[in-house]
Amino acid sequence: MAKRKAALACTQCGQRNYSLTPTQAGESQRLEVKKFCKYCNKHTLHKETK
Repeated sequence: MAKRKAALACTQCGQRNYSLTPTQAGESQRLEVKKFCKYCNKHTLHKETK
C-alpha cells in the first residue's frame, strides 16, 4: 500500500516548502504549523495541502 503524501504551503507566498506523511488519525483536520519560509525569509503559518 502506498503512503499518502501531503505538503505544507506558506500562507503568505503560497510556496510548498515542506512535505510529510500524515497520520490516519488526523485526517479530519488539516495541519497548521508555524515554520520558517525560505522565500519570505521569516516564520509564517504553513497549512497542509494535498
